[in-house]
Amino acid sequence: MEQKKNRILITGASGFVGSFLVEEALCRGMDTWAGIRASSSRRYLQDPAIQFLELDFAHPDLLESQLEAHRRRYGAFDYVVHCAGVTKCVDPAEFERVNYGQTRDFVECLRRLDMVPRQFAFISTLSVFGPVHEKTYEPIRETDTPQPNTAYGRSKLKAEQYLQSLTDFPCVIYRPTGVYGPREKDYFLLAASIKKHTDVAAGFRRQDLTFVYVKDVAQAVFLGLEKGEKVVGRTYFLTDGEVYGSRTFSDLIIRELGHPFVIRFTFPLWVLKGVSLLAGWWAGQRGQTSTLNKDKYHIMKQRNWQCDITPALRELGYRPAYDLDKGVTETMAWYKKEGWL
Repeated sequence: MEQKKNRILITGASGFVGSFLVEEALCRGMDTWAGIRASSSRRYLQDPAIQFLELDFAHPDLLESQLEAHRRRYGAFDYVVHCAGVTKCVDPAEFERVNYGQTRDFVECLRRLDMVPRQFAFISTLSVFGPVHEKTYEPIRETDTPQPNTAYGRSKLKAEQYLQSLTDFPCVIYRPTGVYGPREKDYFLLAASIKKHTDVAAGFRRQDLTFVYVKDVAQAVFLGLEKGEKVVGRTYFLTDGEVYGSRTFSDLIIRELGHPFVIRFTFPLWVLKGVSLLAGWWAGQRGQTSTLNKDKYHIMKQRNWQCDITPALRELGYRPAYDLDKGVTETMAWYKKEGWL
């Protein structure tokens, strides 16, 4: 008799991280459902084994109807990975409405419909902690008090706190640091700037950065699913286990571009603050988002991005396969192959 496949729903499946989570689920032989909006691109969701479920998180009644129709036809999901959310908004209030409010509405729908999965994995962010240990440069630990200084970080923290308040809901929370890899657009802008011979750094004081390759994020999430009840209720920071200087990422990009001539600028934080606020305001006047904005300034200002991944190593068996050197090499090769650079 053929063994029944585990059914998994991955929300935000058309996005950068979500699309890699879908690929990992397929590699593991799961019955994989990609949760997308009706308007979502399916560019990175071409595998014929992918099944699609349109979910309207903006309208809870419609969302519940969509989930109920799916349950009647296919049954509930064994696992749900909630990756849907926003990282850029014209109106800062949108962060809370989407990242917190829609997460809450989604979970409440699952509970009402008796569709609570064996495990619900929530993709959060290291930004829920904000500037911690800025003077000592100690790794941020889960016992530290979060003090997010971005609208994005505050919205994710509120979602975390809601999930943690549900004692009967089997949730695991992942807090990756800066995620990069093929298909990612923000770090691509750095590569594009360097190709145009310009590299900009923020502030003159030491800055310790951490990164995690997108495939390692997927690895951690699926290790957590395998562990099942043993890790329910836990939160995990995700990095590649290394700490880097403020220019390391740029140096690797320069190498992969064949060492072009690059003018390197280091701007005082007060200059970047003014430029970021102005750029954000101007973009908002046009109903657009800006790469430089108030949140981005606070991210550039933060000096300590170290965090303790020991729990993920010990409890999940997480072993990052990509350090920054290997990850940037693979990412840049993809940008070139796809004609982005």
